[in-house]
Amino acid sequence: MDDLKLCLSALLPILLLAAAGYTAKRGALIREEDVPRANKWAFAVFMSVMCFYNVYSSDLSSALRPRLIFFTLCAILAVYGLSFLLASRLVPERQRRGVVIQGLFRSNFAILGLPMAAGLAPGGDIGAAAVMGAVVVPCFNVLAVITLESFRGSKPDTRKLLLDILRNPLILGSAAGIVFLALGIRLPAVLEKPVQDVAKAASPLMIFLLGAHFRFRTDPATRRATALVCLGRLVVVPALVLGLAAALGFRGVELITLLAVFATPTAVASYTMAEQLGGDASLAGSIVVTSSFFSVFTLFGWSFLFKLLNFF
Repeated sequence: MDDLKLCLSALLPILLLAAAGYTAKRGALIREEDVPRANKWAFAVFMSVMCFYNVYSSDLSSALRPRLIFFTLCAILAVYGLSFLLASRLVPERQRRGVVIQGLFRSNFAILGLPMAAGLAPGGDIGAAAVMGAVVVPCFNVLAVITLESFRGSKPDTRKLLLDILRNPLILGSAAGIVFLALGIRLPAVLEKPVQDVAKAASPLMIFLLGAHFRFRTDPATRRATALVCLGRLVVVPALVLGLAAALGFRGVELITLLAVFATPTAVASYTMAEQLGGDASLAGSIVVTSSFFSVFTLFGWSFLFKLLNFF
């Protein structure tokens, strides 16, 4: 019951914020045609600042676990490769294909994974999970940009693709955070507080805009693709990665960190990025909302299973 309450306390705010955005649109407080413009500046400003601050505020001097980081990166790339192969075979539309790949490999680690890890870890010690954020978030962002740029609907121009990746606000924000962190540069207090406030506002704003964009009446192809991604994201990926991690001897806070990375639903940021980079935003929004809802049950199941086996 404690695990279920933990999952509900982490997921219900997301669902309620999305419902507030949808209600605002239905009540004409925000027009549907205004949502893409709002997404554009949220993507360029709020999300980039959030990526910067998440990395900038990490503590690399403690809880640095090279074996865990190496395994996580290898697992992300393996899941990405399998997602690419699966989407290439089952999803004919290019704009949907990129969204499906992103939905399968990109988890909601920053918004949901870290709070969940804090609740599951003994004494709330999530140093390993916090450091992992500096590795996982930039990796997710780079792979997502490459994927969505490649499946815009036309044959990708390699030179333009590389330039778009380098100019992407999320990549720039994460890169700046890594530079500040590596060089030990600290922002003046008068700047750090506003940056922190903007970073904290990014997730609620993105979730609200997601709800404003969401449509309950989706076509059969969208429903099928959403079901495919949710099954893969919440059941198949955790089963493969966490099963392998347990067999390799990962236990305690390390296994909790992997649970936070690989068992959480599709990242909220994937909707905004899909909308900005020419992907099917309706499908991306459907995947985020649906996977977030069902993860209440799957996260409880995975955490209960590993606790029952005394793995953490």
